[in-house]
Amino acid sequence: MTKENINNVDKAELLGNLIFRIIPICEEKETNIADKHGLLQAELKCLRLIGEDESLNNKEISERMNLSPSRLTRIMDGLVKKGHIIREINKSDRRHMKLSLSRKGKSLTNKLNDEFIDVHAQILKNINVSKQESLINTMGQLNTAVEKWLQKSK
Repeated sequence: MTKENINNVDKAELLGNLIFRIIPICEEKETNIADKHGLLQAELKCLRLIGEDESLNNKEISERMNLSPSRLTRIMDGLVKKGHIIREINKSDRRHMKLSLSRKGKSLTNKLNDEFIDVHAQILKNINVSKQESLINTMGQLNTAVEKWLQKSK
C-alpha cells in the first residue's frame, strides 16, 4: 500500500467512527424533542416527513423511514388517534393512502421545526463561527455522497 492509500484508509476509519458515534446522539436528541410533545421518535420523524412533502403516500414514507408497512401503519394509527394526521385510503388501491397533516398536526409540526432550529442553533454556538459555514457545506457534501453510495449499492 502507498502512503496515500493508508491515509485514505485512516480517513475512512475516522469518518466511519464519527458517524457511528453521532447517529445515537442525534437519535437521543430526536427522542428528547419527541418526548416533550408526547410523541414517539418514529412519530416525530413521520410528522416531519409529511410536513416536508404532503404528496408522500404511505409506501414512500415507509421506504424513507426504512420501516415495514405494518410498522408504519401502527405509527400512523397513533398519529391519527392523537389528531395529528388525516389518512385517506386510495379507492382504487386500498394499500395506498394519502397522508396529510391536520390543523393540529400542522401546528405541532411548526413547533417541532422551530424547536429543531433552536436546538441546532444551540449546537452551533459550540462551534467556532468561522467554521460553521464550512461545516454545513461539508455535511451537505457528506449527505450527497452517502445518498449516491446508497443508490449504487441497491
